[in-house]
Order: sequence, then structure tokens, then C-alpha cells
Amino acid sequence: MELAQRLDRLGTETAFAVAQAAAAWSAKGNKVYPFHLGDINIPTAPHIVEAMNAAIADGKTGYCPGPGIPALREALAEDIGAHRGMSISPEEVVVTTGGKPVITKFLQTVMDPGQEVLYPNPGFPIYESQIEYLGGTAVPYAYTPTADGFAIDVEHLESLITPNTTAIIYNDLQNPISAESTPEEREAIAALAQQHDLWVLSDEAYFETRYEGTSTSIASLPGMAERTVILYTFSKKFAMTGSRLGCAVAPRRIADIISKLNTNDESCTTHYVQWAGIAALQGTQDPVHEMLNTLRERRDAACELVNSIPGMKVAVPQSTFYLFPDVTEAMERLGVSDVSAFAENALHETGMSFCTRLHFGRRHPSEERQYIRLAYSGIDLPEIKEGLGRLRDWVEAG
Repeated sequence: MELAQRLDRLGTETAFAVAQAAAAWSAKGNKVYPFHLGDINIPTAPHIVEAMNAAIADGKTGYCPGPGIPALREALAEDIGAHRGMSISPEEVVVTTGGKPVITKFLQTVMDPGQEVLYPNPGFPIYESQIEYLGGTAVPYAYTPTADGFAIDVEHLESLITPNTTAIIYNDLQNPISAESTPEEREAIAALAQQHDLWVLSDEAYFETRYEGTSTSIASLPGMAERTVILYTFSKKFAMTGSRLGCAVAPRRIADIISKLNTNDESCTTHYVQWAGIAALQGTQDPVHEMLNTLRERRDAACELVNSIPGMKVAVPQSTFYLFPDVTEAMERLGVSDVSAFAENALHETGMSFCTRLHFGRRHPSEERQYIRLAYSGIDLPEIKEGLGRLRDWVEAG
């Protein structure tokens, strides 16, 4: 018996493959420094856990409304709107099992098979996977290195738009490269979306995971709320990665369709977890600030050490918990031309486990530099210093 042909188009989140290799190396008795996965090794705040346990004890363990319980939708509308300077109604909020389902349901709603969707590359690999799996044409747009990190090549992006383009996926505060749009770049993307009548998925998973400055949502710009779906997740801000709680904020007609897809796919998001979400939004925010302080310390130490390694350099990002250093000269120093081989050798020689640029989409033909991604959300400060110190010693000795 044959399996469905569309499975050939289904990708995966490739960081988990790196995690498997790291686990195998650790199982042999080797020390591993886990920079590969964007999980958080900081526990969910006690008041959130208590609210979840209380909801279980109170019998909140059955079915609930597909678009989410009213109290959570109201809390999300108020909180998301306040942080973005927008007026959002609860009817425009649909609760989901984490942020990732919003990608799939957005595409199911606005993309027919054969239509084109622009997506960031390097970028979160599930964008490309779901576009192609659902029968669309995934069209990658590129970034260019700058003194402050990376910028979208807006002229290149505009050149990719055709009459068959239906949507742009836009990930400001970006995974894996930690890039953040300037106001001018964000306005240019908004102008293109309106000029060509395109839908926009604004992935805002890291909207509040920032150390300096203030985030701005493209949905808050004039003319954008009616064509933009915001992806929101509790995973990063509240260290709730395993709880699987998020939402889509969308124009009412899109929200109604995503709600219907919820009913078809999983019936509803886990009832008692939604009550934990209310506690996260309305309870004390001290744990959020404490986590950001911890992550800032890790960022500062990691950036200083990366930039001390011969042939490696990285700008200091203001948001997310990723670094995307250029390792081109370090690889040359070691006589390695394949970035995958560089990563494998680093694991075996130093214990450093990390993803490479190749885990975040196919390279553009014009790319000349080599990059790796370091996630510092799941590794404590002493191990950051020890692991990157070992990497520095290895490269220096090369």
C-alpha cells in the first residue's frame, strides 16, 4: 500500500535532529553544551502552575469552546491590544495549541494549491514545510548582513511578487537570526502588502522577548489590521513551551475560519491550560522580568565570547534568545568548507551542539558567508562560558 504523495513535501523542525545527535553523543559519556534548541530551562512561574492545578482540581478537564474560553479570549484581546496600540475584540482572538498551528491554519485559510507565499529564509523551517505540504509554492526572500545584524532585501522581495502571490510571512524579531526591522523596513513591507493586496502572517513569538527598545507590530500600521494575522504564543514570554498555548489574532472572517479548523483538528485547546494562560496574563509579571534579566546576562556573555573567537563575529541583538554568528573565517582556519562538518566536528571536539544556517532553509545562490545559530535559552551562564571557551580553544588551536 502506498502513502500519500504529499508526505514527500513535508519538512520538519530540524533543530530536533541536532538534539538527537547531541543526545547520542552525551549517551556515550561526553559532555554536551546544548545551544541547539530554542527551549527554555527556566521553570514556568509558580502562580501559573498553581492556576493550572487549581483548574484541574476544579474539574476544568473536559471539552471547551473551539475558539477558546471567553475569559482567555478577553484577556488576550486586552493584553495583545495594549502592547501593540491596537483595539482588538475577543471575537478576533482564536486560542490554539501553541503558536505553530497558526502557521498551518493561516495557510489553509488564505492559500489555494499552486499559489505562492513569500517566507523569510533563513527562517523558521515550518513555514516552508507547511506551504509546500499544503500544495503551495514556497518563495524565499533574503536578508543582507549589516553592522547591526541583518536586514530584509526589500527590493529582492518586491521582485518576487507575482499575480499568483497570495501572502507574505513576516517574522519581525526573527528566529534564527534575531533580526528586527527598522520602522522604514516594516513600513515598506506593509506598503507592498497593500499595493499587491496580500495577506500577512506576522509571527510575533518573540514580540516581548527583548532586552532594549520597544516592539512594534506590522498589524498596528495603517491599513494592515484587516489583512494581517498575528501569531501569538505563551511559550517564550512565560516559559510555557510544553503547555502548548497560543492564539491567532485575525480579522473576524479569518478568525471564524480558524475557529472552524480548530473544531476539525483538535476540538479545543486543553481546558485547564487556558486558565493557566489567564493567570499568566493577569498575574504578576515579575517572573517575566526576572527571566529577561537572566537571558540578557546570557546574551551579553555569549556575544562577548563569540566575538573573542578567531574568525567569528556577531552583532548584539536586542531581542529573541538566538545568536547567528558568521563563522566563515573560523572554518577556513580549521580547513573546513562544509558548515555541517564544522558543526559535527565541534560537537565531537568541544561538546558544543548547535544548528547551522542549513537548518533554516535552502541557501540562496548569492550567499557566500557561513553561519551557525546559537540558542542560549536552555543553557545556564557557567555552561555558556565553558562551552564557548572550549570552542574558542579549539578554533585557536586549528
